[in-house]
Amino acid sequence: MAARRTLGFAVRNYSQASAKGWLTEDFLDSLRAVVGNGNVSTATPVCEQHGHDESMHRCRPPDAVVWPQNVEQVSLLAKACYSRGAPIIPFGTGTGLEGGVSAVQGGVCFNLTQMDQISELNTEDFTVAVEPGVTRKALNSYLRGSGLWFPVDPGADASLCGMAATSASGTNAVRYGTMRQNVLNLQVVLPDGRVLHTAGQSRRPRKSAAGYHLTGLFVGSEGTLGLITQATLRLHGTPEATVAAVCAFPSVQAAVDSTVQVLQAGIPIARIEFLDDVMMGACNRHSGLSYAELPTLFLEFHGTENSVEEQVQATGEIVQSNGGSDFVWAREQEARSQLWAARHNAWYAALALRPGRKGYSTDVCVPISRLPAILLETKKDLLESKLTGPIVGHVGDGNFHCLLIFDPEDAEESRRVAEFSKRLVRRALAMDGTCTGEHGIGLGKRQFLREEVGEVALSTMQQIKAVLDPKNLMNPGKVL
Repeated sequence: MAARRTLGFAVRNYSQASAKGWLTEDFLDSLRAVVGNGNVSTATPVCEQHGHDESMHRCRPPDAVVWPQNVEQVSLLAKACYSRGAPIIPFGTGTGLEGGVSAVQGGVCFNLTQMDQISELNTEDFTVAVEPGVTRKALNSYLRGSGLWFPVDPGADASLCGMAATSASGTNAVRYGTMRQNVLNLQVVLPDGRVLHTAGQSRRPRKSAAGYHLTGLFVGSEGTLGLITQATLRLHGTPEATVAAVCAFPSVQAAVDSTVQVLQAGIPIARIEFLDDVMMGACNRHSGLSYAELPTLFLEFHGTENSVEEQVQATGEIVQSNGGSDFVWAREQEARSQLWAARHNAWYAALALRPGRKGYSTDVCVPISRLPAILLETKKDLLESKLTGPIVGHVGDGNFHCLLIFDPEDAEESRRVAEFSKRLVRRALAMDGTCTGEHGIGLGKRQFLREEVGEVALSTMQQIKAVLDPKNLMNPGKVL
């Protein structure tokens, strides 16, 4: 069977649908009987559309795509696949960055976007239940006027159940936490079609000491244990006052030192994002801005008018002590939206540095005390490797990304990208960090997961997988 390498990882060519005993017309008819003819497709363009995400991993299409409308249909479809031994690949918005939707063994892709109901909004309890077709922007639009919002913001308008599956994070995590802290309950269809409620059906307490933490098991499982068909989420009160600011620094060290000192001071900052000088230059050109092209922090403060003023004053003193510039303010909603749009468009700004090339985003995270050291070493490594790699990060969590822009057709440059990425991950692991702060393991980081957690932990994960998915049908080839 043909094989090639993408960023140093082996990739097999699984274009052999005819050799799969389960892929019969009778089987496809059984899927059509559940969801209707119009909600089953084996068309090549449709399958290819569902065989990749936003990552650099090669497209590996499923053999069929189905669009269930409710959890009952998901259950029946899963039973059909389970009885035939057909792999199952969940699909949301396709915005992942680690190849999590690639059908490495073929199979049936479950596109869950038509399940888009928002239900069980309990404003007094700060909870809401959503189906997998609901994106974070759609939820916050629905919540407008309720005095509540959902703060986990990975940048892309990802589906909320997909965000749960990858344990997504983003710019607000420093104050509001990641998906792990904001998911209270999950409805999951197991590989054999059984429906599981991880915290009990319809339950939504803010805390519980009842048994194993099954919700936490499925958050971050990347579709390898079951299909998430509903998530009960923790909501937060919309802050009375919000102020955003930008501040430039003479060095990376000064910017990151300020971050650490702000957190050590107990300032409840909502967002604190780092962009290096290369990234600031790219954002200026891409978004028509005129910020100083220096290491920069984007900050946001939430609270009452008085508490925000106190946060700003305390942060300003720390920034000045580290040589930071005066704050450039964004107080009105429109100005704040423009500021954060520039930050969220950093990926496209980086790509514009080398038009026609591709991007690869790294995703390490370290204890915040190690941030200055790893960022300085990484900047040095980028220069020595002669790579274009602007840096952007959720530094309040110790998480940052090198956005590597390169020509995948250039074997030598691709080799340097792969070797740099390995060094970066191992540098993070050596500093007691992790290989992935928020993107997940997917296809490309399985070896690093082994190095990070060790053989006993990995073996435990494999045993859990074997119990819940004994036929290894759920998104096979990912994570483990």
